[in-house]
Amino acid sequence: DVDSGKKLCVVPGGKKGTEERHMGHASHVLCMAISSDGKYLATGDRNKLIMIWDAATCKRLHIFTGHRDAVSGLSFRKGTHQLYSASHDRCVKVWDVGENAYVETLFGHQDVITGLDSLSRECCVTAGGRDGTVRLWKIPEESQLVFSGHQGSIDCIQLINEEHMVSGADDGSLALWGLTKRKPLALAQQAHGEQDAQGLQRPYWISAVAALRNSDLLATGSHSGSVKLWKSGEGFRKLEHLLDIPLVGFVNSLKFSATGDFLVAGIGQEHRLGRWWRIKEAKNSICIIPLKQKTTASSPETPDSS
Repeated sequence: DVDSGKKLCVVPGGKKGTEERHMGHASHVLCMAISSDGKYLATGDRNKLIMIWDAATCKRLHIFTGHRDAVSGLSFRKGTHQLYSASHDRCVKVWDVGENAYVETLFGHQDVITGLDSLSRECCVTAGGRDGTVRLWKIPEESQLVFSGHQGSIDCIQLINEEHMVSGADDGSLALWGLTKRKPLALAQQAHGEQDAQGLQRPYWISAVAALRNSDLLATGSHSGSVKLWKSGEGFRKLEHLLDIPLVGFVNSLKFSATGDFLVAGIGQEHRLGRWWRIKEAKNSICIIPLKQKTTASSPETPDSS
């Protein structure tokens, strides 16, 4: 419960191979998604499994198998119970959760898929890691569009609306895309600055991106000591840095609340994709960042200055 900070439900894990006998995952949970009606929760793990849960009771309803490597991304199509999954096996799969049914597999990426997102249309977008591409998958047409513009591994992606998306890479760049253009509409190089790594200046990797749906507000995370807020200005053709929010650790995930009242950050001592560095002073935690002050009878709602 975000307001009280209390845990409502905990599903304990178990040993590998015992998933049929107990409720929880037996390996690292890498991704999750909740259906837009709040009925289903989907979780994906390093052991190639997707588990479907009743979101209200945390009762496990079904296990989907079929991926040949870790499940790295999940997203429900808005307004439906159609689920998209991405994996380190380089495939995207489509599932019908209401019918507990597999639908189809989409091929194209040449490296592990590191991120996935979808909205209302029957399509999804993916980040292809070191294959250097972002892809838009058009499900009914059985076609895909390939976008390129980053120089490094593309590690995170988020749709802003049905026409635009944002992605981040380990070359430090943040890209703003139109879904009809194969090159970025705007590109912020070294979006989180540079770090001194063994005497060399290297950009901070972009490890997470978030977009407040159907607005111009974006957020990015790295291990630079802050979450950055951005504005996608000039008709989504410019990235304007707004402010920094201090936060120690690897920002491994970011998500705005539906109303934009707060931003949730998943913080780790290590990067979610590998154990390259460890930030000892960081705490593995969920950080809730308020973006608006609570209204009172005498004062209107204003942005939180902190």
